[in-house]
Amino acid sequence: MAQGNAPKGFTHERIETNNFLMIILIVLVIAVGGLVEIVPLFFQKSTTQPVEGLKPYTALQVAGRDVYVREGCYNCHSQMIRPFQAETLRYGQFSLAGEYVYDRPFQWGSKRTGPDLHRVGGRYSDEWHRTHLNNPRDVVPESNMPAYPWLEKRAADHAVLPAKMAALRTLGAPYSDDEIAKSSDEVKGKTELDAVIAYLQVLGTAVK
Repeated sequence: MAQGNAPKGFTHERIETNNFLMIILIVLVIAVGGLVEIVPLFFQKSTTQPVEGLKPYTALQVAGRDVYVREGCYNCHSQMIRPFQAETLRYGQFSLAGEYVYDRPFQWGSKRTGPDLHRVGGRYSDEWHRTHLNNPRDVVPESNMPAYPWLEKRAADHAVLPAKMAALRTLGAPYSDDEIAKSSDEVKGKTELDAVIAYLQVLGTAVK
């Protein structure tokens, strides 16, 4: 069709010279593209069902995850091993969406100032993690990670755990009433360092 016969509102010239119309059309294209990419994921078992053997975080691990997020550990460490040979050779089995169905929010991402932590669970002892968090250079001399000595001095916040775990249950984590009721007592007397170590030690352990 010749340009002169095209509908007036949709000529290239009109679109390219009208900022408002250009913005509307860009938003529309992104919205449609996003829906096409995202909506099917809500109906795929690989992204909505937990992998075999996956258990929700214990009360202490929930507390540790909250400290991990609060301290901004995700700014330097991702928890997403991509399915590339270079990554799987270094970190192990690539990450599966089914390993994160109980995470709110999940810690996927590609930012890596430090190594990926998805399969770190069980790789080092609790004492190694304790030393590493108190002074990283004691175990990794070339590390540029800051130390977190205050974690050993702060008590983990146990009082909020029943409410947090109840909220996580509404989002799909299969906690029982008994687990929620006992969550505060299980964490009472533990430090934030204990909690973070418990969280790190479970990462990636559902898949062998």
